[in-house]
Amino acid sequence: MIEAGVMLTPVVPVSRMAELALLAEQLGYGRVWVPDEGLASRDVFVAMTAIAQATQTIRIGTGIVNPYSRNPALIASAVATIDELSNGRAFLGYGAGGSLTLGPLGIERPHPLAHVRDALEASRRLLAGEVVDMNTETLTLHGASLSHHRRDLEIWFAGRGPRMLRQAGAMADGVLLEFLHKETLGDYVDSVRQGANGRADLPRICYATTVITNPDRMDEVRPHMAYRLVDSPPSVKEMLGMSESDVKAISEAMHTGLGAAAELIPDEWVDPFVIRGSASECSAELEQLVTTHRFDEFMLVVADMTDADVLMAEVAEVFVGTTRKGDDDGRH
Repeated sequence: MIEAGVMLTPVVPVSRMAELALLAEQLGYGRVWVPDEGLASRDVFVAMTAIAQATQTIRIGTGIVNPYSRNPALIASAVATIDELSNGRAFLGYGAGGSLTLGPLGIERPHPLAHVRDALEASRRLLAGEVVDMNTETLTLHGASLSHHRRDLEIWFAGRGPRMLRQAGAMADGVLLEFLHKETLGDYVDSVRQGANGRADLPRICYATTVITNPDRMDEVRPHMAYRLVDSPPSVKEMLGMSESDVKAISEAMHTGLGAAAELIPDEWVDPFVIRGSASECSAELEQLVTTHRFDEFMLVVADMTDADVLMAEVAEVFVGTTRKGDDDGRH
């Protein structure tokens, strides 16, 4: 059976985050990913702390945090502290950050490749117990060290650009591929594996999207497709049949709200990014994707936190029916 995780966004009270993470643990989910969305949500590390105190076995990580709004050394310290609190259950997920988090803070995003590279290197060295001196274009550390650390704490990366993914393949313990057009998944996986070429310890690859076994949930996902579609590569827009006027209309509607933009997004633009059908149909599709691309993990993206408990229970049935084929052939 492929390992299942879940992304819970802290747009609900921290106490509710803890309740949902405990339910995820009881349903058999192995990881809970908590995104850092800046001022748009509760603080990621406060939410993770509450989850650590409420649970016993589920692993807890940032899904994702960026190296612009927080110093990577302080990020490493925060995750190491949660790791200590949770008896070794924390992991760290990095990404380059996006407009939702950085825009309200007035933070630009220059040199993302270098920022992520330096953040991963600094975090890994600090978590290994080293005293770190760095003076790069993105990060300066003078005799930095952590009094609390764990050498084998996992560091993940989430991204889309081929150069970012090759770098992640070379440096990270795991790579998260989230909400991608399913026909393009092979290209993203190839970028990760090209970067990992020559590594003895290949990075784990986690595929993430939402699973829809209840047709009513399409309307929950549609608003969150607006910014994903607008930011999709031209090749993906062409595959969907999206014109420049479509993109312009969705972009303008987003100024009114995601709900207005959602009205412009038909089902056929959503289906290539999600897994939809009965529990058995979703299980079969997920198994096919796992087998084809040799994914190590799957992460359920919860689009609407108002009934995350119901969604997690619905999707747990999908994972029960999903077995991992080809494990004896090696992961990658």
